[in-house]
Amino acid sequence: MTNKELQELVETISEEYFYKPFKHKAFFNSRLRTSGGRYSLSTHDIEINPKQMEHFGIEELTKIIKHELCHYHLHIEGKGYMHKDADFKTLLKKVGGSRFCKTIPNPRQRSSKIHVYACTKCNISFKRKRRFNTEKYVCGGCKGRIKLVKTIS
Repeated sequence: MTNKELQELVETISEEYFYKPFKHKAFFNSRLRTSGGRYSLSTHDIEINPKQMEHFGIEELTKIIKHELCHYHLHIEGKGYMHKDADFKTLLKKVGGSRFCKTIPNPRQRSSKIHVYACTKCNISFKRKRRFNTEKYVCGGCKGRIKLVKTIS
C-alpha cells in the first residue's frame, strides 16, 4: 500500500464512521517502532507504522486508523482527545477502533545467553546477561581480578 492509497483509506474511514472529512495528511512512518500510529497535535497529520500492515493486515490497520481519527476529530472539536478522557473512550468504542495495537515480533531480540564470572582471589561468582570487559573491572569485595568462567545458552 502506498501513501496515496493510505490517504484515500483514511479519508474513506473518516467519512464512513465519523461522518466528517479528514482534511490533513496521512502517511506511513517506518521509524515508528512500538506504536501502531501517531497523531500530530501541531500539524494534525496521522502517521501509521507500515509494519502493522505487513504483519497483521488491513483489519488491524483499519482499527489503528480509527484510533488515530478519534484523536484527530476530538482534538479539532476541542473535546477530550487523550487516552484517559471519557470522550475519547466512548468515541473509540462507538467506531470500533482498537485501544492498543498488536505487538510486532522483533527479529533483533537479544539472545538469552547468561555469562558466569568469578573472582580469581575470593572465588565469588555472579551471572550477567551482558558481557563486560574483565580487564577494566575488579571484584567489589576484595579487588581481585575477574574472569569469565562459562557462557550458558
